[in-house]
Amino acid sequence: MCPSEAKATNSHMHPRAGQRALPEDLVDLNALLRAYYDRRPDPSDPAQRVSFGTSGHRGSSLDGAFNEDHIAAITQAIVEYRAAQGVTGPMLVGRDTHGLSEPAWRTALEVLAGNDVEALIDSRDGFTPTPAVSHAILGLNRAATRGQVDGILITPSHNPPRDGGFKYNPPSGGPAGSDATNAIAARANALLESGLRDVRRTSFERALAKAGRYDFLARYVDDLPNILDLEAIRRAGVRIGADPLGGASVGYWGEIADRHRLDLTVVNTAVDPRWAFMPLDTDGKIRMDCSSPSAMANLIQTMGAPGLYDIGVGNDADADRHGIVTPDGGLMNPNHYLAVAIAYLFSHREHWRSDVAVGKTLVSSSMIDRVTAALGRRLFETPVGFKYFAPGLFDGSLGFGGEESAGAAFLRLDGAVWTTDKDGLLLALLAAEILGVTGRSPSELYEALTVTHGNPAYARVDNPASRAQKARLGALSPQDVRVSELAGEPVTHVLTRAPGNDEPIGGLKVVTENAWFAARPSGTEDVYKIYAESFLGEDHLRQVQDQAREVVAQALGSTT
Repeated sequence: MCPSEAKATNSHMHPRAGQRALPEDLVDLNALLRAYYDRRPDPSDPAQRVSFGTSGHRGSSLDGAFNEDHIAAITQAIVEYRAAQGVTGPMLVGRDTHGLSEPAWRTALEVLAGNDVEALIDSRDGFTPTPAVSHAILGLNRAATRGQVDGILITPSHNPPRDGGFKYNPPSGGPAGSDATNAIAARANALLESGLRDVRRTSFERALAKAGRYDFLARYVDDLPNILDLEAIRRAGVRIGADPLGGASVGYWGEIADRHRLDLTVVNTAVDPRWAFMPLDTDGKIRMDCSSPSAMANLIQTMGAPGLYDIGVGNDADADRHGIVTPDGGLMNPNHYLAVAIAYLFSHREHWRSDVAVGKTLVSSSMIDRVTAALGRRLFETPVGFKYFAPGLFDGSLGFGGEESAGAAFLRLDGAVWTTDKDGLLLALLAAEILGVTGRSPSELYEALTVTHGNPAYARVDNPASRAQKARLGALSPQDVRVSELAGEPVTHVLTRAPGNDEPIGGLKVVTENAWFAARPSGTEDVYKIYAESFLGEDHLRQVQDQAREVVAQALGSTT
């Protein structure tokens, strides 16, 4: 799990949540950058080693977890890994607006050039959304003119300003799988332990001179009519307010408006690596989480002005996540919007194959299951991690893949792949298409779904757990779990592997006809997380949560 999940939904709301950050909330950028260059990580400390979670290596230079040595070692390890895989084309390198992203970008370019790997960087010297890099990888590999290409994305997504992030996308365009990330992390840690003895590197000036240029923005924005009905948005006159939240989409939204003649206003063009303009998130931290009402307070307030915008959209720092605000419903719960998007897309994409499936993570709402069944489509349920959707999106067998944390992607109008990574810009624009085509907001359409399928109550709570207990939870088998009834309903499934791809879920899921819970260990805190949902109301949800704690405690006590 990534550090952004440190906010616990069962703790009390911070008293200043949703209010603008104060000077004392802001990171000291000078200290952050000094630590990046001056602090040497201790490879004997697990917290300072390279570790790829579901979205790459993340951490802060201030903690010795994201420093120059880390980035040099990871980049060298990626160079060696791609060579072993026969990848000989250029490496696309994108970065977001976090304070640590530019120094990490510079380090990565130096190592790539030192290894004679051509880097392709943004021709506008701008910030690069994650989906634009995935889109570019796939486009260049389709053209097949320069050998296979892959990519490095320098972003910790919606994490606080003190954090940095670094991830690798192979030629398939999506997040690297566990085999790749485990190999890269192991080699990077070996390089750290050797004092970077085998890292090849050159000066930044030479690296920049050797780098090629690629217009990520134009290639992405010009291609949008091949995946969205932009004419429907124009024809309906949908008024869109877009808030990049100070992230990499800041240069994209204005271009989208201009090139496609949309009534779209960028409501905030500020870029500040301290994010001084951001409201505090639920736990009092600055976090660019576009699924959080507290972090999205500015846009929600803007949308409260009558008649100003029909749809409000927000993105996190690398624009792989989306937030949808409607005048009638406020900020939509990500689960609700995913269900609406699926119901709409599979009813309005006539050129998609009849056998394309719907992808969801096992902690996403079962409303998706019910919508998918009503559509007559196959459900593909996976562990947490967008990497599990990438193969299906790539070969067109998966029409849609989405996570409860507001990350999703889907196919082009003709059923071909668009991206194999999450695309927050795309899902934001889809909300405008939905309104333009149906005349109803996504929140109105969700209410209609609840009339047909029921109205689920969903929540996530955190519970204390030692490191040993978390390890046992992640290694459970169904035989370790003794439960036949959950909150008054017979248990239908006890899962420790995902139904869609039989991959281990790193925890437990228990399912009944009208409810379920999933328990997973946190990767960053001494807690485990219980996700739960009930179609029988809030009281029943609390019963599910209470019994979930008992089931997990019993299971952990029964294993050795």
